[in-house]
Amino acid sequence: MPLTRSTPQTRTGTRTQRPTQQHPDPRTPPHDRSRWLALAILCAGMLMVILDGSIVTVALPAIQSDLGFSQPDLAWVVNAYLIAFGGLLLLAGRFGDLIGRKRMFLAGITLFTAASLLCGVAGSPELLIAGRFVQGVGGAMASAVSLGMIVTLFPEPRERAKAIGAFSFVGAAGASIGLVLGGVLTQSASWHWIFFINLPIGVAAGVLAARTLVPDRGLGLRSGADATGAALVTAGLMLGVYTIVQAGENGWASARTLGLGALAAALLAGFVLRQAKAAAPLLPLRVFRSRQVSGANAIQVLMIAALFGFQVLVVLYMQHVLGYGAAKSGLAMLPSAVVIGIVSLGFSARLTGRFGERTMVVSGLALLLAGLLLLSRVPVHGSYLVDLLPVMLSLAGFGLAIPALTGLGMSGATERDAGVASGLFNTTQQIGGALGLALLNTLATSRTAHLLSAGRSAPAALTGGYHLAVTVGAGLIAVALVLAVTTLPARRRRA
Repeated sequence: MPLTRSTPQTRTGTRTQRPTQQHPDPRTPPHDRSRWLALAILCAGMLMVILDGSIVTVALPAIQSDLGFSQPDLAWVVNAYLIAFGGLLLLAGRFGDLIGRKRMFLAGITLFTAASLLCGVAGSPELLIAGRFVQGVGGAMASAVSLGMIVTLFPEPRERAKAIGAFSFVGAAGASIGLVLGGVLTQSASWHWIFFINLPIGVAAGVLAARTLVPDRGLGLRSGADATGAALVTAGLMLGVYTIVQAGENGWASARTLGLGALAAALLAGFVLRQAKAAAPLLPLRVFRSRQVSGANAIQVLMIAALFGFQVLVVLYMQHVLGYGAAKSGLAMLPSAVVIGIVSLGFSARLTGRFGERTMVVSGLALLLAGLLLLSRVPVHGSYLVDLLPVMLSLAGFGLAIPALTGLGMSGATERDAGVASGLFNTTQQIGGALGLALLNTLATSRTAHLLSAGRSAPAALTGGYHLAVTVGAGLIAVALVLAVTTLPARRRRA
């Protein structure tokens, strides 16, 4: 019988516990200090995962020389991670809703940390690629539920905007920081340490998460274990990402690329049909009824595609044209991380609260478009201060746009499907990254080969290839800008 007033329960020698202590409601935020500590832990886990996506980039030449990778196989050090990560995000997000998001986060961090150790001690190409694939699995498990937990922890709009701003900064700046760390560690120690550095971070994040994050029971596997839908979407996403990352080698119009792309599209179409009829869908299609949710995810695909390709291309330009070393090119990217941090942490929440999400997204995309247009005119003998630093500073636009897009992308999430909404938003990030890397790198390579055959010098040909790729990236940003103006609400009402 529930107690309605104080009763002498202590006579029996036992202490009556409150129902909220026995059955904690995950929708009720914990103590304020605990919430922000939980956010810091989630950000640390996300930083480790994001770092690993970019830290490998500048270490690839050293890995190739040490382990004897062929040039085509070397790409699999990156691709194995992307395929597992992008293919499993949506599934991991849904299972986080079913078994509990804290459990999924802890399992992901543990698996990612163990896989990092495997990568660090790898002595053969096959072992390193296998370790990278397992890293992608663990990264997907941890990342897919992080935004869902933040939405639950911070229900008040202004605090949620601050929390999402911090989380977005970690995701955005982590890629640039990864380039810096990758260059410094590879040059001062060895490429093995770009993986070993994850071990203390992963252990600390796991221990603190186990003690701090509020347990949530989840809905139970019987509430939504759509095995058919899970198989269709996982196979479709993995095959789709594989097709994209291999298109640069096989050719975008080749029979292999078109065939695999058609098969991936058929699998994903089957998944959509399955979700429309399933009693307990893996991805409830009602999520897409909101124009702002659908628009935010579509805009993110285009924006991330342009910026992920830009990140790789500008590093290649600095190393292959300007002659920068690994550490110097990584440090040259540092201003972008600093300016993203200043904007996303210091200003984005207040500006979003005052002007609305659409204004922030449009302003950020306009600034990014200006930066890419500047980069598309960079000369062969460019100067960092004159030609590259303004481009790095223009990435402040990312700090403006991504927190607002994240808020819009999670705006339709309920307690039942916060994990899957988080997984969907992270999935569109990975699809955009894979698409941008494959598309822009292929365009740069083909244009460079054409200019070399026409008699241009190697630096001039490389620069011409980068010009074309960056111009196409600017076009993707322009399309995203049009979508932002036409699909996002002028100002979303606050609770």
